[in-house]
Amino acid sequence: MKSITKGLLVLLLITTNNVFTQKNSVNETAGSSLELPQIRVVPIKDTKTERNYELYIELPEDYAENPDKKYPVLYYTDAVWHLEMLSGATEYLLEDIILVGISWQLDINEDLKNERGAHVSRFRDYSMSEHSNPEIQEKYQLGQANNHLDFIRNEVITYVDKTYRTDPNSRTYFGYSLGGEFGAYILMSQPDTFNNYIIGSPTVKDELEYLKELNTKIGPYESSNRNSSLNANVFIAYGSLEDESVTEPIDEFVKLLNDRRDGGLSVLKEVMNGSHSGAFPMTAVRSVSWLSSALNPIASDDNDISFWSIPLLNNPYINQAPEDRKDGLSVGKLSVGNKDQNTILEVSQEIFEGKYGNYDALLISHKNKLVYESYYKKGRINLPHGQASAVKGYTSLVLGRAIEMGYLSMDDLDKPLIHFLKDLDLTKFTPGADKITLHKALTMQGGLTIDREKWKEIENDSIRLKGQGLVQTLLEHSEPITDETQSYLYGNFNPMLVMTVIDAVVPGSAEAFIKKELLDPLGITDYEWSKHVSGLPQAGWQARITSRDMLKFGHLVQNRGKLNGEQFISEAYLEKATSGIVRPAIDWMPKNYLYGYFWYYTPVQVGNKTYDMTLAWGGGGQRVIVVEELDLTIVISGYDRDDDKIMKPIFETVVPAFAKN
Repeated sequence: MKSITKGLLVLLLITTNNVFTQKNSVNETAGSSLELPQIRVVPIKDTKTERNYELYIELPEDYAENPDKKYPVLYYTDAVWHLEMLSGATEYLLEDIILVGISWQLDINEDLKNERGAHVSRFRDYSMSEHSNPEIQEKYQLGQANNHLDFIRNEVITYVDKTYRTDPNSRTYFGYSLGGEFGAYILMSQPDTFNNYIIGSPTVKDELEYLKELNTKIGPYESSNRNSSLNANVFIAYGSLEDESVTEPIDEFVKLLNDRRDGGLSVLKEVMNGSHSGAFPMTAVRSVSWLSSALNPIASDDNDISFWSIPLLNNPYINQAPEDRKDGLSVGKLSVGNKDQNTILEVSQEIFEGKYGNYDALLISHKNKLVYESYYKKGRINLPHGQASAVKGYTSLVLGRAIEMGYLSMDDLDKPLIHFLKDLDLTKFTPGADKITLHKALTMQGGLTIDREKWKEIENDSIRLKGQGLVQTLLEHSEPITDETQSYLYGNFNPMLVMTVIDAVVPGSAEAFIKKELLDPLGITDYEWSKHVSGLPQAGWQARITSRDMLKFGHLVQNRGKLNGEQFISEAYLEKATSGIVRPAIDWMPKNYLYGYFWYYTPVQVGNKTYDMTLAWGGGGQRVIVVEELDLTIVISGYDRDDDKIMKPIFETVVPAFAKN
C-alpha cells in the first residue's frame, strides 16, 4: 500500500506540474518553438540524411552549482508527448539527471504531416522493417531504424556529451509503443548505445523473428567473455488491458532476453493497470523509480523489486571513508600507502568490469572499523544479499554462542549426536548411528549415505521430517555408518544435524535463539533466514543479510569471540572452529584450504611471512575473510559460478596492503 500511495501522490504532483508548465508555455511561446521552464530547445541536423530535428534539454537544478559533477542522461523519443511526464517523474524521483528529448523530423513532407500529424516521421524512424505493401512503403519509407540510430549515436549523443557534463557510463533510453519497438531494436543491434533501456508496450509483434536473428548475431553469453554480454538493464512494461496479440510477443521477447543467461543483463517486466495508452503514466513513474536504483547504491525502501530483478549499478560505488549509518559498525578511513590505495582502487574497477566474475560488494574493515566500502552490479548498502553456504559458518557461530551460554560444553562435541535428541526411536537406526558426534557433523564427516532417489521421495514430507523427525528419517535410511564412510563429504545434511541439536538444547527454539542471542546483539535486523522443511532454520544455505552485517560475523572471529569487550562466542570453541582440522579431498577445493567447524582455513604468504586466514565461504562468492594478526576482516558478495578467481586480488593486493602497515 505504501508504494501504491506514493505512486499516486507522484502522479498527482506530476499533473500539477504539467498544468503549471502548460500555462507558462501558452503565455510565453505563442507562435514560437516550445519553451518551458528549464527546457532548452536546440536544433540539430542529421548530417547523413539532411533531416532536421530538435532536442529538448532539461538540466538538473544544481547543474550550475556543481561544475565538477557529471550527470547521467535520460534520452527519450516522441519528445513532445513524453516531455512533461518524464520531467515531472524525474523531478520527484530522480533529480540529478539530464533529460534529452528527441523530436520528430521538423522538415517532413507537408502533405504527410497534414494527413497523419506532426509525428509522421516516427513510423519511418522507429520501425525495423519495410512494409510489405509497396504503396505504403513508398509513402512512409518504413524500416529506417538503423539510420535513426546512427543519428542518435553519432549526432545527438556526441553533441550532448560535448556540450554538457555527462556521465558516459550512465545513459538511458526511454521509448513507448513504436518508440518501445525502437528501443528493442537498439538493445539487440547496438546494445552499448545505452546502459539502461526503458521499453514501454513495444510493438514487436511482427519483429520477433528479426529480433531473434539479431540475438544470434550477438552470440550466446560466455562468462569468460565480457564482450558477449549485452551489459544492460532493461525495464519492459505493458498494460493489463492490452490485447494478447500485443502482450504475448512482448512476453516472448522477455523470454528471449532471459534465455541468454547473461550475467551482465538485468531484465524486469511489469504489467501496469490500463490499456495501451492508459498504462503510459504509471510506466513512466515506475520506470523512473526503477532507474533510480541503477544509479543509487542505497535501495529505496519503497522498491519491491527482487534481488534478481534489481538493475545493475551503472557505476561502482567506492567510499574510502564510509558513512556511519548507525548500524552498529564503527567507521574510519582507508590508511595505507598511496600506491597500495591506488592498487585497491584498481581492483575495485576490475571487479566492476567483471574481470573476476559477477561480484556485488567488497568491504574492508581494519582494527574493527569499516574503512573501505564498495558495491557493484546488484550490490546495495542496505540490500540483504544471498549467503549460500556461508550460512554454515554462521550456524557454527550459533553453536559457539550456545556453548558460551552453557547449553553445551566443549566435551559435548565428542558425544554421540543422538545423545541430545530425546524424541528419537533408536531401535530403527542404521548400524553405527551413534558414531556421529557434533565434531564429526561440524567437519562434514557424519558418514551418512542416502540413496538419492529414495530421498527424493521423502525430502518434502514436512510431517515426517518435522523437528527431530529429520534426524530420525536420515538415520533410518542411511547405509551403515562406519569409519570408512565417515570421511569428508560436503553437503547440507551435516549442518541440519547440528541445527537439530541446537534446537534441542537451547530454551525455546533455535529460530528464537538465533534472533535473540546472535542477531539482535549484533544489531542485525534486515535479514531473511529461511526454514528447512523440518521447520528448523536452514543451517547450510538460504539466508540473506547485508554486506555490512557480514562484517559483524567476521569481527566476532577477529576478536576471538568477544563483542563489546565481553565474551560472546566460546573462545575455545572458536579457536577449534577456525583451525584446519580436515583436508578435504574434493576437486573444487583449493589445495591449500583446510576445513574446521564449517569455517575454512588457509595460510597466506606475504613476502617472507605467513599469515593465518580463516573464512566462511558460500557459493557464488560470499566470503567473510579474517586475518586476525592484521586486525583485518574482508567481506565479498557476488553471484559468480567460478567463484575462486576473486581471491587472487585478495591474496596479492588487499592483504599485503595491510601487512605493510
